[in-house]
Amino acid sequence: MNEKISIKDIANRVGTSTTTVSFVLNGKAEEKHISANITAKVLSVVAELGYQPNSIARSLRTGKSKIIGFLVDDISKPFFSNIAGVIDQAASAQGYKIIFSSTGSDKKRIKEILSMFKERSVDGYIIATAEGLEEEIGALVNSGTPVVLFDRYLPNIKSDYILTNNHGATFDATTHLIENGYENIAFVTIKTVQKQMLERLNGYTEALQKNGKKPQVLEINYQNSEQATLAIQKFLEAHKELDAVIFASNYLTMDGLKLSRFGKEKLLSGLAIVSFDDFELLEFIKPSITAIQQPIQELGEKVVKQLLKRLKADTNDTERETFNIDASLCIRQSTQKNTVRN
Repeated sequence: MNEKISIKDIANRVGTSTTTVSFVLNGKAEEKHISANITAKVLSVVAELGYQPNSIARSLRTGKSKIIGFLVDDISKPFFSNIAGVIDQAASAQGYKIIFSSTGSDKKRIKEILSMFKERSVDGYIIATAEGLEEEIGALVNSGTPVVLFDRYLPNIKSDYILTNNHGATFDATTHLIENGYENIAFVTIKTVQKQMLERLNGYTEALQKNGKKPQVLEINYQNSEQATLAIQKFLEAHKELDAVIFASNYLTMDGLKLSRFGKEKLLSGLAIVSFDDFELLEFIKPSITAIQQPIQELGEKVVKQLLKRLKADTNDTERETFNIDASLCIRQSTQKNTVRN
């Protein structure tokens, strides 16, 4: 028969008090001046007995659930799913669990999700939501709950932000194309007020203007993949002078590559291509496609570090912080000089 292991059982086995065991389990051994020897014994017995703390009881006792809410627009998108893995690992190393959720752009849904998280006594939030939900996120931030936003910048919300240097990334990618002799470079993006997308567009535009070249931009009123592919097809057919194209996101890159489904792959085959955000397919198709690689590992670890900093702070009134982390350009065959394409 398997009996429930308690803190008292661990204390009796180690020969110390239940208070000492509790401090060790809650990561306060150093703060409470508990010796390394006792700490090691407690952790050894915990592992030996397979002790699992009662999270509800701990939450009532400490006021902390050790749970973090993770909300993004669509977790199935490669960028969000990849960074979710990094965040989960980094949080787990600090004793936290993550509850993941996709919000879409539905205000009713995000209210339901936030209500559910509140019932679970979530300690803090990591968020990157679709546009149109600023009011709901602002209310959460104003409530005093620790919130760290990433990927998307919301000018009217005072929170910590962990961002990619989107402007610098597309500026460098565009400059790379110009230096390799490409003259007519297009930029495919979406119609949006999202700050990160606008910064990518601005980086591209600035690089062209600096080199005396004219921007050629396709802004798609994005509804679905098929509609976007058709818009890209019409744009490329109308601009035969193009010799390069930058896609402002990996899903737009995929929509461009789907031209092959309609027998229109030749519209891209003669162009240099850059994708903002990398994904595995780009490395293995021919020619392999150059991509701007967002610093997923660094972004995820920084998000968790910043939230834990807020969770440990005595007040939420300290000055908000913004971090811009540089991306890197992974150069492949699609943007090399004199690349031969079939």
